[in-house]
Amino acid sequence: MATRSNNLMVILAFLAIYIIWGSTYMLNKIAVAEIAPFLLAGIRFTIAGLLIFVLAKLMGHSLKITKKQLVNTIIAGFLFLTFGNGLAVWALQYVDSSFVALEISAQPLIVLLMMWALQGKKISSMSLIGIALGIAGIFILASQNELVTSEGALIGFFVVLLAMLSWAYGSLFVGKADLPQNYFINTGYQMLVGGLMLFIASFALQEPISAPENWSGKVVFSVVALIIFGSIIAFTSFNFLLTKVSPEKVATNTYINPIVAIILGWYFLDEKITGTTIIAAIVLLTGVFFINSGKTLKLPKKSRRRWV
Repeated sequence: MATRSNNLMVILAFLAIYIIWGSTYMLNKIAVAEIAPFLLAGIRFTIAGLLIFVLAKLMGHSLKITKKQLVNTIIAGFLFLTFGNGLAVWALQYVDSSFVALEISAQPLIVLLMMWALQGKKISSMSLIGIALGIAGIFILASQNELVTSEGALIGFFVVLLAMLSWAYGSLFVGKADLPQNYFINTGYQMLVGGLMLFIASFALQEPISAPENWSGKVVFSVVALIIFGSIIAFTSFNFLLTKVSPEKVATNTYINPIVAIILGWYFLDEKITGTTIIAAIVLLTGVFFINSGKTLKLPKKSRRRWV
């Protein structure tokens, strides 16, 4: 009975990281129509961080961390959430959610190149094929007429690239940084400090303040879903899976998330799925497969994160 229950938990956890994380692009796209991007991300992660701390206390976990760990969580929170997620949400004002999801699917390519440039890691032949395919996929994705002619879309494309660079460097940083051993506590601190810095960025950029009573029903649903499902349940499921199955199996979300995002964007947001997008998706995801097959990309478990 215990084995059957554990298997069910694994299945539910996989569904969480596949579907919930795949849906965050659509949810952010809906919410950013009425809430300024950095304010939206600040609300999401600050509340999620506070809720995680409440849950941690209820489970008997100590919230105490060292000064060095606090500094490191601030750095990680900035790289992943303030700069990384903040820019990705900002870009959703100008490009489709499915487009952003597909572009972000090339994240392993950025991580691998950064490991090579900053750490001198050797790149396997499989990964070299993946890099070539990844670059080709990004080129195909960026060559679409809709992107070139649509106002602000090209800027959105490059802003997402900046977000990916931040996530990639953050992944390398947390792989060596002294951080709280408990994933729940670690995540809570990163989300709280990252969310507070997003509020500061929102204030500095003089973003308009949108009060919750002025939000439409679909935006309220999107924000609540991003906080509870996207920030807490999915990430908890992610860390649970890392303790139950191989990291390579967990990494399959890299392939599934953009597919889910494309389908949801098409069905709920009327986003177009062009032939060029399909070709770019096939090339990009094939490249990601080859990169994930290369041994040089196997980072420590605590660095295997995604923050969309």
